[in-house]
Amino acid sequence: MNVHERVAAVTERIIERSRDSRRRYLDRIEQSAQRDNSRGAISCGNLAHVVAGCAGAEKSAVTHSVQPHIAIVTAYNDMLSAHVPYASYPAALKKALAQVHATAQVAGGVPAMCDGVTQGRVGMEVGLFSRDVIALSTAVALSHDVFDGVLLLGICDKIVPGLLIGALSFGHLPMLFVPAGPMPSGLPNAEKARVRQEYAENKIGRGELLAAEMESYHSPGTCTFYGTANSNQLVIEVMGLQLPGSSFVNPDTELRAAYTDAAAYEIAARTKLHNDYRPIGKVVDEKSIVNGIVALLATGGSTNLTIHLVAIAAAAGIRINWSDFSDLADVVPLLARVYPNGSADVNQFAAAGGIQFLVRELLGAGLLHGDVLTMAPVGDLASYSQQAICADGKLQWRESALSSGDNSVLRAVANPFQPTSGIKVLHGNLGEAVIKTSAVKPEHWKIEQPALVFDSQEQFLDAFQTGALDRDFIAVLRFQGPRANGMPELHKLTPSLGVLLDKGYKVALLTDGRMSGASGKVPAAIHLTPEALDGGVLARICDGDLIRIDAVAGEFNVLVDAAELAQRLPALHIPASDALDTGRILFGNFRRMVSSASAGATLFTDLLTD
Repeated sequence: MNVHERVAAVTERIIERSRDSRRRYLDRIEQSAQRDNSRGAISCGNLAHVVAGCAGAEKSAVTHSVQPHIAIVTAYNDMLSAHVPYASYPAALKKALAQVHATAQVAGGVPAMCDGVTQGRVGMEVGLFSRDVIALSTAVALSHDVFDGVLLLGICDKIVPGLLIGALSFGHLPMLFVPAGPMPSGLPNAEKARVRQEYAENKIGRGELLAAEMESYHSPGTCTFYGTANSNQLVIEVMGLQLPGSSFVNPDTELRAAYTDAAAYEIAARTKLHNDYRPIGKVVDEKSIVNGIVALLATGGSTNLTIHLVAIAAAAGIRINWSDFSDLADVVPLLARVYPNGSADVNQFAAAGGIQFLVRELLGAGLLHGDVLTMAPVGDLASYSQQAICADGKLQWRESALSSGDNSVLRAVANPFQPTSGIKVLHGNLGEAVIKTSAVKPEHWKIEQPALVFDSQEQFLDAFQTGALDRDFIAVLRFQGPRANGMPELHKLTPSLGVLLDKGYKVALLTDGRMSGASGKVPAAIHLTPEALDGGVLARICDGDLIRIDAVAGEFNVLVDAAELAQRLPALHIPASDALDTGRILFGNFRRMVSSASAGATLFTDLLTD
């Protein structure tokens, strides 16, 4: 089927916009691919260091350069439930690689912080910056330059984008993500949300809240709501960077183990030492980036990806912007309802047909590019509509169901939840922002109310506790952008805002901070660019100013005369204290150097200019 005209047009303008930068990137990876960087070409002293820790048979295999040698870059730690299973992966991958006459080494580890632990705390102020630290750490791990391919072990919020950005700096190497899967379903999401709101209203105590949270997050595996971690998984699978159907298979199952082994077999077969060489710098191209955006939009995924995909694309020499997201959003229907966009979790999404059904539907409607290179065994995107089963410890592929297993969770293009996607881009005299509408009832998509201005989450929550917020208003939370304090997620506000909405008040949030996968039923215009500390109008808003947010028209404005706004002095930013021993002080240069949210909130601003 032909590609939808809007998808084709957006893709073509990305290609044209990126022509020079993409050419420079492809020239670099081609030069790296042609360079003799085999282990036989490096000095004997260098090579001796490579194999000094290897067993005898491995030393011979690595030094003779006739077998693929694979780098494992791991984000393992046992702080993150999603990454706990990775403890055993290096040994399992090495064993599987040995079966196809290949070797591997753990080339390096990258940091991996848990946003669930740092929400509402100072640690969240370095969360977004951890993505670029991970990218740098990945580049350091691969700098040894003795590998033929790479296996990337990472799942959660900033970790997948960081690994991918770092991997693209070695774009001549084939690379494959190896997921570990979501934990089994725990406390139903609707019940979890109810308990959180009751705690915010002081109706229950900390003990009851903790019990509910521990029922929700209860075992190794990824958290089961459709936040950034699971949005990462879905997007990179549709981009062809994981094996088909591998994202949402639970840990410690026979199928999960078979997928892990298969990742080892596939990466060995994609190196230059074999006949099916697939470097990551060519797998990630303009069409695959558009496919990732479409998959995100069709499922109402995390708004964090509107930042991360911009930075990822730049790492491959590709220029995308929020207008690309917006124009695609107008034609991509919403096909999934997974919490916080519904009550189901990702296990229920997978059971209803999951990514396989999604890919089949979007391909059939011409909303995805099928002619892309992927890391699937066959290599095309259509194979991502197939389902894997495990037989005698090996993966076997078969056609997946043609219809959704649960229309309350996953629907066909002919019967979407809504005709346009769950993420919209807003423009107006406030600048540019993102709003996630998929979890918001349509009657709340438009709001015009007076501003109440806050400079911190604590100010807002204190006002909520005193009852001062029992009214109609738009909460303006400023100085939460990347330059001000690292652009933390503001998930801590969600229960309180939800309480006010349930009381019948007309409320919304306007901020230069993030909400990401935590975006719920309250309309939230987030990622506002320019941020308050960077000349944004947000710093000139006063209590009582009327603000209009219209997610239908894609507009938002503060209804104050332009001349009056220009005359107002911007609010003074009072930065958080670095006196606390939290590590925040080490990221001062990050805050000074980071780009805007719409430009990827990254330190790597020269990727498109070098």
